[in-house]
Amino acid sequence: QMQLVESGGGLVEPGGSLRLSCTASSRIASSDYRAWYRQAPGKERELVATIAPSGDTTYADFAKGRFHISRDFRKNAVYLQMNNLTADDAAVYYCKAPRLGIWGQGTQVTVSS
Repeated sequence: QMQLVESGGGLVEPGGSLRLSCTASSRIASSDYRAWYRQAPGKERELVATIAPSGDTTYADFAKGRFHISRDFRKNAVYLQMNNLTADDAAVYYCKAPRLGIWGQGTQVTVSS
């Protein structure tokens, strides 16, 4: 079974940090492309960051300088470190294996004091 499972979401105060994790089942190659998306209520899902098999990364403008995507090949996992969070970052965050078209179930991030 091909599956992605996100974790690490939760409630954080403005200015705080969270680290999201996305773990893939063994049938998904650990070296394949991965991406993080997010979707806030009433808004379209938007791309946050990507990481290529080479390790090259891309970021949405809102994520540059605050978010960092990384991966652990041995654990078949991808991470999203998010710093200096604001209310605008509140959303459900999804992991995706783009070439396979597989999405995780999402993890909720709430930013509130």
